[in-house]
Amino acid sequence: MDALELLKTRRSIVSEFLGPPGPDAAQLAEILTAAARVPDHGKLAPWRFIVFQGEARVQASEALAALFAAKNPDAADKQLADERIRLAKAPVVVGVVSTAAPHPKIPEFEQLLSAANAAMLMVLAAHALGFAAHWVTGWIAYDADAGRILGLKPGERFIGFVHIGTPTVPAVDRPRPSLDDVVTYWRLRDRPTG
Repeated sequence: MDALELLKTRRSIVSEFLGPPGPDAAQLAEILTAAARVPDHGKLAPWRFIVFQGEARVQASEALAALFAAKNPDAADKQLADERIRLAKAPVVVGVVSTAAPHPKIPEFEQLLSAANAAMLMVLAAHALGFAAHWVTGWIAYDADAGRILGLKPGERFIGFVHIGTPTVPAVDRPRPSLDDVVTYWRLRDRPTG
């Protein structure tokens, strides 16, 4: 498949429908290598990756479930059951971490965008290797205690979690916006006046 076709055929498959096999060590290294080739103003590499695979997915999920139960004492059994498998549904989950920090020349926002691009390239690389991926956030991306459990350092934040595996259901496209609705071509006379 050529590169343009790859971009046009990528679909998200939710993590509940990503089964084995997942990428092996060599394939995961390819995915992470591609993700690290993002635009990066100043060559700061303002991101890093935390990989959850094998038993670590289950252990992390159990720790998150305990935290969720402590923060939500009235949580239903179904909610707690879902938390116990949060990072254990797909064979591999990669936490994409922004390490953006103040810099004299590179705005933190640009650093954050670089991390987001790393997540997107990870999704595309997984697709290129025949897998599917699901990039999500959820409460664990925004909760400081969850971040500590999952290995964030001070000042870091999660961009999201990329779940990678083999689809167990067919990929179904969703409606996409018409280009007429999302594209404009700037002309000099379009400038605001006043």
